[in-house]
Amino acid sequence: MRFVAKDREPDSLAAWKEQVNEEWTPSYPDLQNPEKRDVHLALLTEQGGTCCYCGRRISLEESHIEHFVPQEASEDLALEYRNLHASCIRALTPRLPLHCGHAKGQHLDLKRSISPLDPAYEHRFRYALDGGLLPANEADENARYMIDLLKLDIAALRNRREAILAGMFDNEFLASATDEDLEKIRETYRTRDGDRNFQDFAHVIARFAEQLMGV
Repeated sequence: MRFVAKDREPDSLAAWKEQVNEEWTPSYPDLQNPEKRDVHLALLTEQGGTCCYCGRRISLEESHIEHFVPQEASEDLALEYRNLHASCIRALTPRLPLHCGHAKGQHLDLKRSISPLDPAYEHRFRYALDGGLLPANEADENARYMIDLLKLDIAALRNRREAILAGMFDNEFLASATDEDLEKIRETYRTRDGDRNFQDFAHVIARFAEQLMGV
């Protein structure tokens, strides 16, 4: 689970919505290229090329525009840029493990949800060295709800996180790591690369380092 800092909506989207008139009201089904592509690219840019939920690296071809509050729940938010994110998995296939935006679909209990826009979002979850994802506080029912809703602890994701964490935090490192070492890791994986992207599951590595630091 990762925090997303939103930018302002693309100028092309704003201009398209301003075309509203007595005969036409903008709606998400009406949104087509180039405006839709502009939105998708803007979302990928602000998220550093990673999924808004699991944090894996994604591209335009490997992701879809996700409505945090589902369209069926609120048509008023369907074109609200702050409600839009880029989530992994573009096309569904029978053998593909379902998770993140497609797992959530049109289901969301707002009273039990946690928004990716919440600055405290990431700190409500913790990662285990075996790749498991858990509520940071066992009593946090909202965190548990989000993990279950988005299917973020399925084997496919857990195995990928385990491989990444084991490669960084092996027994030798853990036996001698200092807070300075952990801070360097945290800073490295909280920083975008030259293309303004984050590394694959970067927030998982950074968050695990923070956990070891007691942050």
